[in-house]
Amino acid sequence: MSTYVITCTPAHGHVLPLLQIARHLVDRGDEVRFLTSPRYAERVEASGAQFVPLPADADVDLDHADAAFPDRAGLTGPAALRFDMSNLFIRPGAAQLEAVRAELADRHIDAILSEPLFVGCALLQRVPTNERPPIVVLGIFPLGARSRDTAPFGLGVTPLSGPVGRLRNAVLRTVAERVIFGSVQKEADALARRTTGRALGGFVLDWAGLADAYVQFTVPEFEYPRSDLPASVRFAGPLTPAASDPALPEWWSDLDGSRPVVHVTQGTIANADVSQLVEPTIAALAGSDVLLVVSTGGRPVDSLPADLPANVRVSPYLPYDRLLPLTDVLVTNGGYGGVQQALAHGVPIVVAGQTEDKVEVSARVGWSGAGINLRATTVPPERVRRAVEEVLRDGRYRGNAERIGAAMRRADAKTALTSLLDELTQGWARVS
Repeated sequence: MSTYVITCTPAHGHVLPLLQIARHLVDRGDEVRFLTSPRYAERVEASGAQFVPLPADADVDLDHADAAFPDRAGLTGPAALRFDMSNLFIRPGAAQLEAVRAELADRHIDAILSEPLFVGCALLQRVPTNERPPIVVLGIFPLGARSRDTAPFGLGVTPLSGPVGRLRNAVLRTVAERVIFGSVQKEADALARRTTGRALGGFVLDWAGLADAYVQFTVPEFEYPRSDLPASVRFAGPLTPAASDPALPEWWSDLDGSRPVVHVTQGTIANADVSQLVEPTIAALAGSDVLLVVSTGGRPVDSLPADLPANVRVSPYLPYDRLLPLTDVLVTNGGYGGVQQALAHGVPIVVAGQTEDKVEVSARVGWSGAGINLRATTVPPERVRRAVEEVLRDGRYRGNAERIGAAMRRADAKTALTSLLDELTQGWARVS
């Protein structure tokens, strides 16, 4: 039996996939200690892991950041990016590190498993390897490893081959690191020196690529090629949610294959403003020869207009393992998990997401040929209609989605992770 600490910033989209990992490790007999906000204590304990609370100074509510930081409201562009990196991620880093160090002082830990935005582990990584366990990054967002072949993470810029592409990437990286995030990097370096006695050792957003291991939960077919990919990166395939057995909506029998099925969702977090994507999709496909299935992501069904078109079906939640095999096109705002679930079933995608990591997910959908990137967050109905019609008409989108899906179905993410953990911790013990 091994003992692991999982560290996670307090955000719904970060915690849920890590709970899958925690449950898997517990089921195989490992001890798992899960460090995150008390808001997630019950969910952590339900996974079988032991809940460890983040200190108050690190307990930032990323899902309601505007409420936590009134000065954040109204910020856009580079100013918003700098504010978020500083206040949501870097400043909690010292308290995060303190909590991790307390775990290490209290018991033997075989490895620390962290998602990429937990800055406390970026700081711990600067500690000599004989004074800490290995740090394994869990890639639950698109791969952010620095490369001469890719633009900086967060811009949503797809690769451009050859010397011109590498020159473009270098220029963009210089602008990002020295202009947009120059002050943020200075803050991160100062924090690292104060807490570990060393500078951070690189750009703060690149720390995960320097970890002892980086398990990316996708397949190479859905990630940009990098000629200089760090040896620490291992593709594991997407995390597969457990099979669901919910009560199906009364209209489920309408999914009888008599007409194409289009599913639209804004996920479970960024779904307060349905005018961004759900309502435009309803307007776009009203009266068309498709069945439009809407998930409100847990919001009340009556949050949508009462006079819905006859070809629309709505439910707060839908079992994706049951729905996606019946779906012809997914329209989504670009959550990494939902997009990969669709691709694993060979479903092509129309995506409209330009915030957080969604801009990178959207870019990969378009780059891979598995769908259309609308390059917007709020989309007019006509653009949605044209995109859906094109994906239904042109079989290359489904062909590319199926190609990626076949690779995903061959993968076994949880087995790949545990194999790496066993290999890494045994080797670490010999070296230490």
